[in-house]
Amino acid sequence: MGHDIQNIPLINLALSFIPVLFALAILFKWSLNSSNAIYALARMLVQLLLVGYLLSYIFEAENATIVITVLAIMVFASSWIALGTIPIKRSILYKHALLSITAGGGFTLLIITQGVLNLDPWYLPQLIIPLAGMIFANSMNSVSLAAERLNAEIDRKVLYAEARHTALHASLIPVINSLFAVGLVSLPGMMTGQILSGVSPLVAVRYQIMVMCMIFASSVLSTAFFLVLAKPTFSTQLTKPE
Repeated sequence: MGHDIQNIPLINLALSFIPVLFALAILFKWSLNSSNAIYALARMLVQLLLVGYLLSYIFEAENATIVITVLAIMVFASSWIALGTIPIKRSILYKHALLSITAGGGFTLLIITQGVLNLDPWYLPQLIIPLAGMIFANSMNSVSLAAERLNAEIDRKVLYAEARHTALHASLIPVINSLFAVGLVSLPGMMTGQILSGVSPLVAVRYQIMVMCMIFASSVLSTAFFLVLAKPTFSTQLTKPE
C-alpha cells in the first residue's frame, strides 16, 4: 500500500497549463476579463514558488520565533483581507476582525495541535503552519461573508439581532455545504494528499475528520466573536438620523 509520493518534473508540470490555455481562450472569446485571470494565474505561480522556498527554510530552521512570526502575519493579513467586502468600514472594524480571528482560530489551533496531535516540539512547523493556514483562511472567509451581509442588512434598517442571525447563517453556508459534500462529492485536500502519498484511507479519514471539525469550529467561533464585537459600530449606524 505504502509508496512515496511522485515528484512532478517541471516539464510535466507545464502540461497542467494546457487546460488553462483553453479556459483563457474561452474567456477571451466571450469578451470576459481574461487579462485579470492571466494576472491572477501569474500571481498564483509567483506566490506559490516563493512560499515553497520560504517554507523549506522555515521547516529546516525549526525555530519557535519564526513560526510565531509566520502565524502572526497570517492573522494580521487574514483580518485585513476579511474586510475587503466592506472597504468603507475596514479601518473601523479591523481590530474586531483581528481579535475575532485570533480568538476563534487561535483557540481551535491550540486544541488541534496541542491536544489532538500533541506536537513535539509544540511549534513543529511542518504541521502547525499548514493547519494554521486552513484555520485562519476559513475564519477569514466566514468573517468576510458575515461582515458583508451584516452591513447589507443594517443598510436595509433591519434590527441588529435579526441582521446578526442572517449574517451568521450566510457566512456558514460554504462550511455547512462542505460538511454535507465531504466523502460524497469531494475528497478534500488533506485526505487526497495523504492517500496519494500512500497513507491508509482509514488513517486519512481520521485526519480529515479533525480538519473538518477545526474548520467548522473556527469559522463559527470567529464569526460569532466578530458579530458581537462589531455590534456597537452597526448599532450606532442604526440610530443615526436619516
